Amino acid sequence: MKLSANSFVVRRRQRLDIWELLIRIVLLVTSLTCLFPFMHVVAKSLSDNSYVIANKVFLLPNGFNLEAYAKIFADASIMRSLYVSIIITVMFTILGMIVTICAAYPLSRKNLKGRAAITVIFMFTLYFGGGMIPEYLLINNLGMLDTIWSLVLPGAFSAFNLLIFRSSIASNIPDSLEESARIDGASHYRILISIVLPLSKPILATLSLFYAVGRWNAYGDALFYIKQNVDLRPLQLKLFYLVVQASESFQLEMTHVSLSNPEVLKAACIVFATLPILLVYPFIQKYFVQGVMLGAVKE
Repeated sequence: MKLSANSFVVRRRQRLDIWELLIRIVLLVTSLTCLFPFMHVVAKSLSDNSYVIANKVFLLPNGFNLEAYAKIFADASIMRSLYVSIIITVMFTILGMIVTICAAYPLSRKNLKGRAAITVIFMFTLYFGGGMIPEYLLINNLGMLDTIWSLVLPGAFSAFNLLIFRSSIASNIPDSLEESARIDGASHYRILISIVLPLSKPILATLSLFYAVGRWNAYGDALFYIKQNVDLRPLQLKLFYLVVQASESFQLEMTHVSLSNPEVLKAACIVFATLPILLVYPFIQKYFVQGVMLGAVKE
């Protein structure tokens, strides 16, 4: 019986090892699937035009060449567009988080009258919208065309992020913390600042990243709202015009130097626009794995 029990344990460990190996293989394949396209784009941006035209560039650059990056930085307005994008993204993220926090905390309180109806109103906006033309007319009537506020205010609130944050507060922060704070005389503002926000760092970091990445990658609203004031063109819109012009005329806007293959310029623009987010992400990633209630409640 002892031998049979030991053999059963060995067989069970072998099964677990097989499943663990399969899980590792799936994760490895998934990671490579996400990594290889970006490596291919980076390799194209650093390769010589002739190799890209011949489709000889895969994961490593051939004929190392920084001509595409040099042509991007040759346009003096690129750095100005980068500065505009940073300002807009910071303002957009801060405003979006303030509005989200101020709306999610009251909706997470069980004693708020009408919170179910208010939540339904917020959810309604996830499925139905006014449309592009009414939104443009509204921005025009408010006098926000060709201003930085047309890129900050319209989308500075996400009902989806609101529902995520409200659910996080309601499920992860126990009522005992709020009750003990209320007994000590703390107001709702004090509870929000001293209890809710410190215990919600992971979800706050996640939502901040959602807001920042969404704003950084967007250029459709700038394409509609920024027409005459070219100094307010964000980086994504500037690179969009740069790529379109290179694709149509094979010529950069400011340098008037022909480029043999616009695909190289497109790849360089993608890397240039993606790099700032990649530099910020490692500083936020540590909050994703922290326990929301670690050390909050002691027995």
